[in-house]
Parts: sequence; C-alpha cells; structure tokens
Amino acid sequence: MNRLFTKDTQAIFWNNNKTAIQRMLDYDYVIKRETPSVAAIVAPTSSNKFEKFFWGGDEIMVPVYRSTKEAKEAQPQADVLLNFGSFRTAYNVTMDALDIGGFKTIMITAEGIPERLARKMNTRARELGVTIIGPATVGAISPGAFKIANIGGTIENIINSKLHRAGSCGLVTRSGGLFNELSNIIAINADGIAEGVAIGGDRFVGSVFIDHLLRMEKNPDVKYMILLGEVGGAEEYKIIEAVKSGKITKPIIAWCIGTIAKHYSSGVQFGHAGASANAERETAEAKNNAMREAGIYVPATFNDLPAEINAVYTKLKAEGVIQDIPEPEINKLPAYRRARQFICTISDDRGEEATYAGFPISSVALPSTGKTIGDVVSLLWFKKVYPRWAVDFIETVIKTVADHGPAVSGAHNAKVTARAGKSVVESLVTGLLTIGPRFGGAIDGAAKYFKYANDNEMSPSEFLKYMKKQGIPIPGIGHRIKSLKNPDLRVKGLMDFAAENFPATPLLDYARTVEALTTSKKENLILNVDGTIGILMVDMWRALGYSEEEIDEFIASGTLNAFFILGRTIGFIGHVLDEKRLAMPMYRTPWDDILYDVQKAEEI
Repeated sequence: MNRLFTKDTQAIFWNNNKTAIQRMLDYDYVIKRETPSVAAIVAPTSSNKFEKFFWGGDEIMVPVYRSTKEAKEAQPQADVLLNFGSFRTAYNVTMDALDIGGFKTIMITAEGIPERLARKMNTRARELGVTIIGPATVGAISPGAFKIANIGGTIENIINSKLHRAGSCGLVTRSGGLFNELSNIIAINADGIAEGVAIGGDRFVGSVFIDHLLRMEKNPDVKYMILLGEVGGAEEYKIIEAVKSGKITKPIIAWCIGTIAKHYSSGVQFGHAGASANAERETAEAKNNAMREAGIYVPATFNDLPAEINAVYTKLKAEGVIQDIPEPEINKLPAYRRARQFICTISDDRGEEATYAGFPISSVALPSTGKTIGDVVSLLWFKKVYPRWAVDFIETVIKTVADHGPAVSGAHNAKVTARAGKSVVESLVTGLLTIGPRFGGAIDGAAKYFKYANDNEMSPSEFLKYMKKQGIPIPGIGHRIKSLKNPDLRVKGLMDFAAENFPATPLLDYARTVEALTTSKKENLILNVDGTIGILMVDMWRALGYSEEEIDEFIASGTLNAFFILGRTIGFIGHVLDEKRLAMPMYRTPWDDILYDVQKAEEI
C-alpha cells in the first residue's frame, strides 16, 4: 500500500509521445515485466486504433483512444495517468481524469499552468486521495517495477545508475535533471534507490516533499531517504517537524541547493518557478542549518554529499538494516530492431500447429470437436468464442444465402465466365464482383438504417418519411414475388430460429412494426431475407454484449455483406462446377435478346 508503483502498475499515456513511451517499454523489457507499463494512449485528434512499439526485438500494439474516459473504460486496471498535455490543456486533462476516477497517481509534465488553476487542481486531487506528481516534472520511478517516461534517461544510464532494480534509498527532489545526477551518485556511493520522485519545479505542485517522505517512511523497501531541496518556499520545515515529532524515524540526508544566493546583493530567481527566497527562512542556508539542527544529515557543501551518502549507507549496512542486494538477470535490448510491415491478430502459423484466434486448428476442425464453420467464423472474423445459438445462426445465414438460382447477376456472370474456359477462381471472381448495393448490399443497408431509426426512437411513419427525404428505398423491405399472402419461407425460418434461440430481438420487433406500415400500402413491401439477416445480426451482437459503437463499426466495415459473400461463394462455385461438368460451350447472348438501335455516326 505504501509503494508508489509495483511491477503490475499500468498507465494511460495522454498525448502520443512515442519516444517517451518507447523508453518506458524498453525499461519494461529490460527488467522483465510481464505486462507493458503503458496500457493505452489517449490521442484526441488521432484516427489510429493502435500504435506499434518495440518490445525487445519484437513489436507490440498499444491501443489508442480519443478520450481519457474511453481509455479508462477499456483499461480499468490502469491507475496511473501520464499527462503529457501542453500547459494549455494539462489542467483540463487532469480535472477530467479526477472526475472520471480510478486513478491513484497523475503525473503532469507541463510547466507554467496558471497558479490559480494549479491550486484548484491540487486541492481537488487531495480531496480524492490522488497523488499528483508535478506540474513541471519528469516523473518518478520504482526501480525494477515501473518508471515514468524519460526519468532516468537512456537504458545505458539506467543500468549504470542501478535503476534497473530496487536499492535501499528513497529519493525526493524538485529537479528532474538533478534527480538523474543524484541517482548516479547514490549508485556509486551506495546500492541505488528503492523509489524516487521529482516533484516538479512549479511554485504550486500537487504533492510535496513531506507527502513522499511520509509514504517512504512506511515503505519497507526504503531504509533511508535523501531530500534535495532548493532555495525558496518552506516545505523543508514540514520535514523538520515530522522528524522532531517522530513521524519520520528513518535516516534522512538532505541538502538545499542555492546557497550561492547569499553572495548576491538582491534576490535571485533560479531555474524553477519556486526557486526564489522571499524571506530569510526560505534561503537555502537557513533551511540547511535548520535541518542539520533537527538531526538530519546535512553535508557542509553539495560536493560533500556523496561522502555523506556513503557514510550513512555504510553505517546502516553495518547495523544490518541494509542487506546485500543480488543483481537480477536482465534482458538486453537488441542492437538492431526492424519494424514489421504487416500485422495479424487472428491466426498464427508459427510453432507446431497453426492457430485460429489462439485455438489450435485441430481443436476446431475435426468432427470430434463438435465445432462448425460458424465457430471458425466467430474466431477468425470476431476473435471471440460465440455461444452455440449465435454460431448456429451464422451457419443458418450462410446456408440461407448460398444460392438463389442461375438467373441472378452473380451466378450468371460466373456461368458465362466458366463457359469461356476460365478457371474456377476466375469464374468465381466475376460473380463476386457483382455483389454490391444492388445485389447483396441490402444486408448492410437494412442493419444501418433500421438501427439508426431505432436508436433515434423514430416511429414507423417517421422512419418512412426520413428514408423518403434521403431519397433511398428502405433496404431490406420489398420482394419481387413474395408478399404477405405468399411469404418467403427463408424469412420465416430465420425469424422462427431467432424467436426460439435469441435472448431478445428488439430491432426485429421494431422492423416488424415498420413492415406492418409498408405492407398496408402494398402487400409485397415485406421484410425480405436481406433485411431480416441484417436486422437479426444487430440483435445477435447486442445480445452478445457488443457496444453500439462496435456494432456500428461492424456495419460500416462491410461485415454483414461479408456473410452474403461467404454464403454466395458456395453457390457460385456450384454453378461454375456445374458448367464444367456439363462441358457447356461458349455463351453468346442471342440477337433477339438485344434491342439494337445503332444510328450512323455523324461526321465532324
């Protein structure tokens, strides 16, 4: 509970800073984390669904979302937000995350957030028990577990500074640059750090020295602490009071930089916004003296700090407080890494047996498994194991649309091409190329428009008016031959199956109310097979727990039409093989089936 991060900590990274993210993932790989420390990226202006990054010599995909809310809902385990927004957006991003909830720690890298907003943001975070690191920070690190973005520098510097595994020191600074320098000094003169935080350089930061030192006091990994303060402010005096009152009992080594300020005749503003003394007690010299008097280890000069660290470390080791730390095995980053050009998330042909969505082919292909083509479709198209009723419905759809006789355009084209002596593949393709908005496309259209009307709570008459205004005949309504008096048995079969097996059919129920209105105008304006399939597919996905956004994406990507393509491929191949088997000659359209109206060309 008192560790800032663990090896299971995951973060949502706000703003797609690819260099910083790659450094985090390289660190994860080196220390042998099982899961990447970056669970998701929030990039409001990006249309990407993921970004590729290296994981050692391989690659992984990190999902990209348009908002923090969307990312948090998809990755609820990620309890750290790394806010890399600009100073114009960082406040709003942080407040949004606080309202969403579920974050234990928020790091803010931007500097220059208006002080009024910074104080409001920090107060809100404290009320919610959220640790804010920053603004104006490089972050924090729990060596061997989790590191934020660029803290610690390159992997080479991290290894040299022993930041690849936990040491014994808890380090708190304002400065990110000096944090890296001190990490190296501690590695040379002791055994490294157990936890380190750069709280940030702005005047009003979310968490201050005392917050982190009190936590480190309770962190069993931390045996002693180092505080690097600076001229300006009075936060160091809170440490002094905690030591005097016994709230902090672990040894503290401390130094406030900025002692040179006493040599200037007027106040000096150092690098950070808060590094300016407004009173005598805020000077670096006054704070160093006060800490020394309280029993805190304070060297005479900054140059004496390494020796002070070594002395305290040596003393604690001699007392048995600090034990030898074994060096863990680490991974080495490959010298050369090549990005892959293709991505496959549905099947894998490496290893002893190829897999469909992680399942060995033999586990779904053999008759003894009880699996069907519907099961394979659910794995390869949706990467899900569908329940039996949904798999059976997919199979029913495929069988229902497999063929509709030789006269339809697709079958006709396939037959004509086969009679021209072309192969099965070539003949099949000519048939498939006819599938579109006038032949097979009504499945997509029916799902799209009926779902839109139902989502927007249109009455049947409002829906008809809407479609008329769009200038589009209602997809999925109407049949050339079938009517109320002469029903389509394929439609009846699909509806009967749904009634018996689907948990619910809200969209079909809505479509039936529309059908009641259209057939009152004309008897053949019934729900046809394309419309029934498209509508029931939406009901199926809803029953399976897909979000409305996911279903809209299925429709937009042509998934529904794909069922028609898959089924009709069976029929087209049947017609092609029929032509081959019958050894039919070349087809030529007879003259009496063509209206010739050829005028003599006009000379120009």
